[in-house]
Amino acid sequence: MSQEYWNGAEAAHRRVMMKAAGYSDEDIRKKPHIGVPNSFMEGSPGSAHLRQIAEAVKQGIWEAGGVPVEFGIPATCGNIANGAEELKYEQVGRDIVAMSVEFVTKVHNFDGLVMIASCDNIIAGCYLAAARLDIPSMVVTGGSMQPGHHCGKAIVEADLDVARFSGAGEEYLDELEEAVCPSFGACPSMGTANTMQMLGEVFNLVMPGTATVPASDNKKLRQARMAGKYAVELVKAGRKPSNLITKEVLLNAIMFDMAVAGSTNAVLHILTMAYELGLDVTLEDFEKYAKEIPCINAVIPSGPFTVVDFHYAGGVPNVLKMLESKLYKDVPMMTGITLGEFLSHLTAKPNEVIHSFEKPLFNEPGLKVLRGNIAPNGAIVRPTGVPKEVKYIKGKAKVFDGDRMAFEAIESGKIVAGDIIVIRYEGCKGAPGMKELMLSIDALIGLGLHTSVGLITDARFSGFNYGAIVGHVSPEAYDGGVIALVEDGDEIILDTINGEATLCVSDEELKIRREKWVCPPLKEQKGCLNLFARNCRPAEEGGAMQPW
Repeated sequence: MSQEYWNGAEAAHRRVMMKAAGYSDEDIRKKPHIGVPNSFMEGSPGSAHLRQIAEAVKQGIWEAGGVPVEFGIPATCGNIANGAEELKYEQVGRDIVAMSVEFVTKVHNFDGLVMIASCDNIIAGCYLAAARLDIPSMVVTGGSMQPGHHCGKAIVEADLDVARFSGAGEEYLDELEEAVCPSFGACPSMGTANTMQMLGEVFNLVMPGTATVPASDNKKLRQARMAGKYAVELVKAGRKPSNLITKEVLLNAIMFDMAVAGSTNAVLHILTMAYELGLDVTLEDFEKYAKEIPCINAVIPSGPFTVVDFHYAGGVPNVLKMLESKLYKDVPMMTGITLGEFLSHLTAKPNEVIHSFEKPLFNEPGLKVLRGNIAPNGAIVRPTGVPKEVKYIKGKAKVFDGDRMAFEAIESGKIVAGDIIVIRYEGCKGAPGMKELMLSIDALIGLGLHTSVGLITDARFSGFNYGAIVGHVSPEAYDGGVIALVEDGDEIILDTINGEATLCVSDEELKIRREKWVCPPLKEQKGCLNLFARNCRPAEEGGAMQPW
């Protein structure tokens, strides 16, 4: 407890500030102080409803005898910057969120934290903050939005992109815009936001069974209040992230992510958590479990269902129960019992959304690591989103030094069946910020080229994307990786079945090309992007802005 920080003569100036803010002397001196970082912002459905959730959390903290102190943390929505250069801020945003929570928490010397977040790198930043600060911490998720409906059919945000590139008229697009996002919450596909909300339960940072409660279900408010109450218990019990997030817990998270075909961005976030906690978890662990864990989750884009369907089909606990035979069960949970004890009280309920481990949706994992001379340190693909026609593709390279240049080539008809698009200088340092390639991938899907064209890049993808798309190539082009040496017309093999990404060019030729290669200047010469580029780790270490 931080009572020594608030008691004594030298703390008088601190108490004065808190009293002036409305807290009583008893609140300040005798009760646990719980920080409530809230990623509320009005410009996104994933965060515009978080004020109400924060109020419920604070009610729970007060009820349990704690003192809540709410403060704001940055929040954005990836779809706001979709297709724009500013999308490269998203990964950097994860580290900015973590630093924001760290900054306020250290100054106020909170005894614990209840962070409130929904989307993508914002919720990942909250998890990173919990690992870094190592005080009793929880995250309350904003939940998933309801799917839209148009002409009797359920639709999600990705349907808008398909319509946009398929030549739909403006009137039809207007109709979709009015229907596609009908409620608050994270877009209801298996994107980064919902992937990270789900993983919070496995990390022991989100209350069991609560991550995917839809934003429109008022159970979300009841559980937020419950979480606030329980946060005080966490503080009193002294259960810190370092006690709850062990190596085995992160290995369980990898297995869970394979089973649900989570966003490829989860690889970056799990690895960053491991490095922050000093745990020996690497890309090789993803390779190992890709051979053992098939995809059992039929949520878009791996199947036809939404995260709302996933929740009512049993949610995270049901997936964990399906994986029971593979998981490390002797690991702690935030509730004070082991995972094995928790699972012993559950009954497996296989259904059309969440399949059993014995009868999976796919006989392949939700994520896979590819290696080869173009990606000696690894690259990532989501096999369940790769059409059968391009699970193996060998084609001629068409090379672009950026997402927009590739998009313009696709839109103008310069990309044809059998091509392999290479997009480089969009990695952690090159972008900077490891940009999500929404422009080019959405165009491929919208034009129907995703079943005949491959793509490889040192950038990353949205969890909504699908196709023969391989990202996270390391070393990246800016660091002189082989992807920087590819030329138009080179043959490339992308084999998602056997885990291969190969540039069919001899070592001798690559040596000649390397001697001519010149590292370009950083695209950003000031601000947070410049700081990120100068301090970030490579993709296979999570791409965080830390000099570990």
